[in-house]
Amino acid sequence: MLLAIDIGNSHTVIGVFDETRLTAEWRLSSGARRTDDELWQTLKGLFNEGPVEIRSLTASGIASVVPELTQAFATVVRSKLGVEPTIVSGTLDLGFRVLYADPSAVGADRICNAVAGYRKYGGPLIIIDFGTATTFDVVAANGDYLGGAISLGVESLASELHRRAARLPRIELKFPPAVIGTDTVSSMQAGVLFGAADAVEGMVRRIRQELGADARVIATGGLSSLIAPRCPSIERCEPALVLEGIRLICEMTGAGGGGSGKA
Repeated sequence: MLLAIDIGNSHTVIGVFDETRLTAEWRLSSGARRTDDELWQTLKGLFNEGPVEIRSLTASGIASVVPELTQAFATVVRSKLGVEPTIVSGTLDLGFRVLYADPSAVGADRICNAVAGYRKYGGPLIIIDFGTATTFDVVAANGDYLGGAISLGVESLASELHRRAARLPRIELKFPPAVIGTDTVSSMQAGVLFGAADAVEGMVRRIRQELGADARVIATGGLSSLIAPRCPSIERCEPALVLEGIRLICEMTGAGGGGSGKA
């Protein structure tokens, strides 16, 4: 049983794998800062309500873009579960090249997406992650991570419009019935959401041109199920891709076993 922890800027997603099957998944706010004891109580509370016994965990992997939370979760996993977590980074030996100028600068979530996406679909591949940022990650035909692009995420864009313009309200992230809005809210929804969908199509076209290949496109992240149906280039939506990547990386690095069940 493996505990997979995906720590993003806005949300932390926690999943449990029984071998290759994702048996439980929870989403927490990354903004709430907790002591180690508070974090442990939160984890125990989740497991008390779920189908998995916390004492059954024997391995763990963490993919994080928030360093202080990486340390907090790693400490809890070590001290309470008796498990040494695998910390995902671009410097791990995963059997492919990370062609970034500084591999350690690649977000752990992007590495996980590349690993899981390539394992499932092969390459060349474009993975679009709709989170706090919208990231475009590109995987070569041989599995090498080539890099990608980063832009402001959909939710972040809507929040920035509200923050920077006194008369623009907060909006619900849903597609309006028409591109031409007839009030402020629908106009903002049209600009943010249709704009994001069209940006995806433009970026995919440019990446394919640069690759010289008709790369497959898959989407992941919290808003992928909202945006992907509006993007003809996106073939599949894989919301749990980072968690799957954590599992695969733990498998590739030989992590697992050794849990002492200190609950």
